[in-house]
Amino acid sequence: MIDLHDVIIAPVLSEKATALREENKYVFKVHPSASKIQIKEAVAKLFNVKVLSCTTLNVLGKVKRVRGKLGKTASWKKAIVRLAAGETIKVFEGV
Repeated sequence: MIDLHDVIIAPVLSEKATALREENKYVFKVHPSASKIQIKEAVAKLFNVKVLSCTTLNVLGKVKRVRGKLGKTASWKKAIVRLAAGETIKVFEGV
């Protein structure tokens, strides 16, 4: 069982994630083995908000070339969390 503080790794601060905030959706990098139910509970308890839905996807690592040799970035799991109307997460407000 994963601890609530270990489920959410970091917020995703990309252009697309910023655009999703207008639809009251927030994007997080999450633990690879976390389920949608665990992610919903973690966001609800950590940020004191009401979560309506959670969508997850696995982001595959990209092949990169460093000094002529091929390497690969790490794969990770992304969660898009939709909040109830009027709810916001304070962490994202200054960004």
